[in-house]
Amino acid sequence: MQKNYVIGFPRIGEKRELKKVLEKYWAKQSDFGDVKYVASQLKKRHWNYQKEAKIEFISSNDFSYYDNMLDTSILLGAIPKRFENLKNEELYFAMARGNETCVAMEMTKWFNTNYHYIVPEISKESTFKLNSEKVIEEYKEAHELGIKTKINLTGAITYLGLSKSVDNSDVFLHINKVVEVYKELLEEISKLDDEVIVQFDEPLFVKDLDSKVLSLIKPVYDALASVTPNIKIVVTTYFEHSNEATKILVNTPIWALGLDFIYGNKNFDAIELIKNSNKVLIAGVIDGRNIWKSNFQDKIQLLNKISKIVDKENIIVGTSCSLLHVPFTLSYEDNLDKEIKSWLAFANEKLKELSLVSKQFFDFKLNLDEVSIIRKNSEDNNQRKISSKIHNLKIQEEIKNLKVWERVDKFQDRIKVQREFFNYDFLTTTTIGSFPQTPEIRENRKNYKANLISKEEYEAEIKKYIDDCVAFQEEIGLDVLVHGEPERNDMVEYFGEMLDGFAFTQNAWVQSYGSRCVKPPLIYGDVNRENPMTVEWIKYAQSKTSKVMKGMLTGPVTILNWSFVRDDLPRSEVTKQIAYAICKEVDDLQKHGIKMIQVDEAAFKEGYPLRIENIKEYENWAVDNFKLSVSSAKVDTQIHTHMCYSEFNDIIKTIEAMDADVISIETARSGNRLLRIFKEVAYKQEIGPGIYDIHSPRVPSVEEMVKQIKALIEVLPKEQLWINPDCGLKTRKWNEVKQSLKNMVEAVNIIKKGEVK
Repeated sequence: MQKNYVIGFPRIGEKRELKKVLEKYWAKQSDFGDVKYVASQLKKRHWNYQKEAKIEFISSNDFSYYDNMLDTSILLGAIPKRFENLKNEELYFAMARGNETCVAMEMTKWFNTNYHYIVPEISKESTFKLNSEKVIEEYKEAHELGIKTKINLTGAITYLGLSKSVDNSDVFLHINKVVEVYKELLEEISKLDDEVIVQFDEPLFVKDLDSKVLSLIKPVYDALASVTPNIKIVVTTYFEHSNEATKILVNTPIWALGLDFIYGNKNFDAIELIKNSNKVLIAGVIDGRNIWKSNFQDKIQLLNKISKIVDKENIIVGTSCSLLHVPFTLSYEDNLDKEIKSWLAFANEKLKELSLVSKQFFDFKLNLDEVSIIRKNSEDNNQRKISSKIHNLKIQEEIKNLKVWERVDKFQDRIKVQREFFNYDFLTTTTIGSFPQTPEIRENRKNYKANLISKEEYEAEIKKYIDDCVAFQEEIGLDVLVHGEPERNDMVEYFGEMLDGFAFTQNAWVQSYGSRCVKPPLIYGDVNRENPMTVEWIKYAQSKTSKVMKGMLTGPVTILNWSFVRDDLPRSEVTKQIAYAICKEVDDLQKHGIKMIQVDEAAFKEGYPLRIENIKEYENWAVDNFKLSVSSAKVDTQIHTHMCYSEFNDIIKTIEAMDADVISIETARSGNRLLRIFKEVAYKQEIGPGIYDIHSPRVPSVEEMVKQIKALIEVLPKEQLWINPDCGLKTRKWNEVKQSLKNMVEAVNIIKKGEVK
């Protein structure tokens, strides 16, 4: 055996098969049997890929129809009361997406990644009851293929620690109940085979935990690791170091500990303890979050460094985290620049890397093909370092000589000018930017890229969409309009395609949530903007209305955080290059009469370091680069920004420092809890709290929205509030969007007329 270990594997399918069948099922174009069949085929294929790559430790229960945290809620029977009358797939998808009568559960980012999980809801009255069917059946499925898997589970402490208390009770009051359910599950698992390895994912352990949470680790894993002798327990952590937890876990009866040596270099500070405890170390040295080809020499050096501390026979070579966070395979990337492609490795390629690195480290004999691959690996990595594609001396010099890094006018002066210039009063209605990407729009873009239609035909369709979009917004009475973004495939990819230093793939999709997939750009070199990126489309849209048309840009920090980023330059410097490009675009827009410009920083919070000691540095360069991106804005140009899925309590001062004139935020699934912090700190800028959830197909009534707006006014003055949906409307259907926005405008009108006291 090669002693290699994959934390987890992507599940959406190499051609997004799961996405497609789920969306057919949700659209009532197929039944759930079709979903189960596709899922079964994907699992078999994914297991076989890993088996063929000679991976020793392959997972089951890393697959999910929607999300693993949601699966864990089902496993533990932690079902919120509003869903208790639903069963099976109806229950599962209602919890994730909502239905006609039930609001969906909250969704937020998985640590500092772009993956979203469904947040468990816990109260003092929560009950837990084992539902082991999925876990047991997946193990049996793999076993029938001759593959003995490890079973992946979300750790009890991480599950509760990432839960939402709906009644302000302590979620950890339930730790013993959850452990009892897991003990019952382990008893069932023990009957599956002579020996079974169970992986408990505990990424919460990489955060700064208080003594109370740390005190739970030993009793939890003493209990779980003592259930039955034929189960070996692995505790995996990733995305940072987990030294405090490591010091405790080595004194429990677990078999192995998985540590991330890519993003948690400080794990070295505690691995001496692993040696002394004689635990197995799963050394995460193959990057599960970025797409650059491993440098085999560097990996062997890293493993050798580890083996000077931990005995080699107690080391297993692993991925740093689940491969869920990288695309599936390079196999379909026929159009990618060959030189850039030679620098890359996606999930399938990382399996081969893992196999070869472990083979070299443990001194297994290499065949001729493997020797050739290792030689080419060295050549490709050396070529990347000297490639002329990477460096742009002109843009480096321009940034070096920059004189202005932020707006010169203060908010209190700007806002007076802006309110007079735009002539708005209170509860101004708008949207976040995008409107539905219809099948026709996607087909139009696809045909244009394939040279099946002319540029004139393509642009005519885009203009027709903009015309209809503007007309609809005027018809329902929105105050500030947007053009709908029909020309944009993605809010990051669209800009990257017009910037130097970015590369794009055909099929490098990564799951964001449920069936939602993104195709992140690859930032491989210096970033430069030669020409305007949005001006012509926004000018066209503005020509179709006398109302204010908002220009829509993606902010530099979000472009960085939603891209695969070069690893040969500090992230702060890459962001600065992007910010400078956006700054030029802001200037061009205002010169062409577009004076309200939204620079979205949807992913600002997700880039935060997981350890407090590293946060200040990130905040400093992230804020500075946002301010650089809008530094060209004049006093009467109003800058908006938008943030997704953020807990703002800990970053409110940072948001203030960004100095945007208006910020819109997602609050629909969390009520006014997120908004209250803005009142507590006497936040001066204007705010657009989302009043309905766009991640659910449900259309809220006028009455609901009136109630929501009235609740907002109880927290902040109406003069400070804008009214808008939670996020962009790209993923919704037109019938949902039209009715929801009509209801939103009507609700505002009712409030303004004072028809509801």
